[in-house]
Amino acid sequence: MSFTSFHFHEKIAAAVTSCGYTSPTPIQYKAIPPVLEGRDLLGLAQTGTGKTAAFVLPILQRLMTGPRKKVRALIVAPTRELAEQTHEYIGKMAEQTGLSSAVVYGGVGKQGQIGKIRGGAEIVVACPGRLLDHLDAGAFNLSKLEMLVLDEADHMFDKGFLPAIRRILKYVPKQRQTLIFSATMPNEIRHLAENILQSPVTVQIDHDLPAPTISHVLFQVEQPGKTALLKRIIEQTEMVSALIFTRTKHKAKTLALQLEKFGYSVTSLQGNLSQQKRQQALDGFKSGKYKILVATDIAARGIDVSRISHVVNYDMPDTAETYTHRTGRTGRACRTGEAFTFAGREDSRMISLIERNLGKKMQRPTLTDIPQESKSSAGIPAEMEYERPRQVQKKRNPAPARARTAGAGGDRGRRRSVPFDFDVRNLSTVAGGRRKSVAE
Repeated sequence: MSFTSFHFHEKIAAAVTSCGYTSPTPIQYKAIPPVLEGRDLLGLAQTGTGKTAAFVLPILQRLMTGPRKKVRALIVAPTRELAEQTHEYIGKMAEQTGLSSAVVYGGVGKQGQIGKIRGGAEIVVACPGRLLDHLDAGAFNLSKLEMLVLDEADHMFDKGFLPAIRRILKYVPKQRQTLIFSATMPNEIRHLAENILQSPVTVQIDHDLPAPTISHVLFQVEQPGKTALLKRIIEQTEMVSALIFTRTKHKAKTLALQLEKFGYSVTSLQGNLSQQKRQQALDGFKSGKYKILVATDIAARGIDVSRISHVVNYDMPDTAETYTHRTGRTGRACRTGEAFTFAGREDSRMISLIERNLGKKMQRPTLTDIPQESKSSAGIPAEMEYERPRQVQKKRNPAPARARTAGAGGDRGRRRSVPFDFDVRNLSTVAGGRRKSVAE
């Protein structure tokens, strides 16, 4: 099937062609026709399947006729990054149409947003909190709204936005076309869909399964050894671009600084950054200025970088669904990708849930002991390495005081190092070819 079968307006079709689109993805193939017919829709699809085009292109098609310079479509997104990305995508697809969009989220000034909307934007892409601020203040109204899209609805539920969504619904006309897209279907989202969708079409594309183009590798490693292990993986794996997930904002920042000291091109993305710095980090990663992005789960949705070759779960995700969202950043658009996960003894239950979701066991590399004085651990901060068994010092040649207290927490007589070695190049899950450092 070709995109020409949708019979888009020639100006939209030209943008589709210029972006190199030829055949629609499964979610696009199944969702676009009913949306073009004006039907409400519930779309269940994992990240990286092309769902943004599945609603943006029909929106543009509808708005090609009818009044201009009024807000006729609203897309609600859970994160600033996803809202900005959708706004940019609309700009590409609408370049020749004369239609425009405005993006609304917190962390930046309100007046510029209001000015763009009042200036005639037909589409608003917004995060719930800032959108409600504008609506409550009467900055603009949605009385002419024809289409409402709730994107990443499950993530909005995770972030506690459902009450805000219900408030937003009070500002929009009851007669409208509503689309809900979600990667998973918790009960709360199901109930929301039942309440606001009218005779919807349901499109489901393996929404709870990771993409089949991704290989999954598990490294069983405790917290102190993770950074040393990560450094070795980077050195031995040909990474075009890598996204590394940590559980906390502090760890994302700290790990990025450590990798930078090792000489890698790296940046971080986490909630403590200003919106300007977050955008700079994301833009730098997209452009290739940074080869590695260390992020919290704020980046699990909304990063559309097709060339991400690897995802590393430095910290185990909290749910199997989060694992799907994280690893969905690679293996996009039918490309292959690799997901490396670091897990400790306490993560056995989550590993079982993830593998049940995958329907198979993750690859587990064989690790072999290495000499204590191995060069591979040079430069790894002592507090970030595995603890090595206590070494007995000869009384006639005592170790310097600094060496005796070098272990984390000042444990006397202990040193830390990585207790194993391995060669990532030997992993059967990794595609063949020469391996090189991400920093090359």
